[in-house]
Amino acid sequence: MRSILVVRLSAIGDIVFASPLVAALRRAWPEARIVWLVQPECRALLDRHPDLDEVIVCNLGQWRRLWRERRIRELLAEIRALRAQLRARHFDLALDLQGLLKSGVLTWLSGARERIGLGSREGSQWLMTRVLPRGGEVKRIGSEYRYLAEQIGLPLGDFAMAVCYGEAESAFTSTVMAREGLTKGYAVLCPFTTRPQKHWFEDRWAGLAARIRTDLGLIPMLLGGPADREAAARIAAAGDGRLVNLAGQTSLTEAAALIDRAALLVAVDTGLGHMGIALNTPSLLLFGSTCPYLDTTRANARVFYHPLPCSPCKRRPTCGGFFDCMRRIGIDEILTAAREVMTV
Repeated sequence: MRSILVVRLSAIGDIVFASPLVAALRRAWPEARIVWLVQPECRALLDRHPDLDEVIVCNLGQWRRLWRERRIRELLAEIRALRAQLRARHFDLALDLQGLLKSGVLTWLSGARERIGLGSREGSQWLMTRVLPRGGEVKRIGSEYRYLAEQIGLPLGDFAMAVCYGEAESAFTSTVMAREGLTKGYAVLCPFTTRPQKHWFEDRWAGLAARIRTDLGLIPMLLGGPADREAAARIAAAGDGRLVNLAGQTSLTEAAALIDRAALLVAVDTGLGHMGIALNTPSLLLFGSTCPYLDTTRANARVFYHPLPCSPCKRRPTCGGFFDCMRRIGIDEILTAAREVMTV
């Protein structure tokens, strides 16, 4: 193989799960040019990956906007430009890790001689030369990508997830730690994600933050995106002590650097939480409507999951917004587990 394309456009957690494939590809073909196609909001996760030669951005959000505004000529021009950019790399192999129509079309546009789709559906299977199921050990983190590597004969090695950042992010973290007085240790809390049924409860986050401070001697820190600022402010206001609220104030890689230096991470099923496991930070993940893994592959990372007959409901909760599965997760059990993972 001289040139290889990996297609996984989003989201943060899925890109983190899939990241070991790049090192496996590099072990198999040390001299190959390895390229990843991704949406712009996730690019920072890949820019510093040591085994990637190039990251190409596909701005699907821009394409959708042009379609809505009926600017078809501009849309077609952008599609043709991306197609030309991909074809200029003369890909021998393209891996569609997303398995959707949009990712399948982009994989096909690459002109790769061999196109392998992982769990391809929505018609994308007809654009592949080979389709593999999403196999592997269901309870293991990132198992479908490990299974893909096995099926195409890649040397697995430790198949470890990778999240990379640079000196600027390290300096940012040092500045925040000095400014906020965090040199004796802090805990990162990641309460936010895109679906309400995956959330824990704001009053419990406030209570947990207080107990982390008093019981573990760590300063709690909130991380999230710009859309999470209001909810983060409510959690901070509900607390009865010191809490560092950085929601909406960091880039993705700055958040990664902060997570890397943390003594503990507690998160819902969200990309920042999965990054904690990749960075070997003691991590506790709270699951309810989804349960993509229970085996984190790390002794210092644990998943809380109290399934009900309706679990996992994924995108179709039947509880009327009560979210009983998440309500079963208590502050005391989190603190007990936190002490355990922090001493591994």
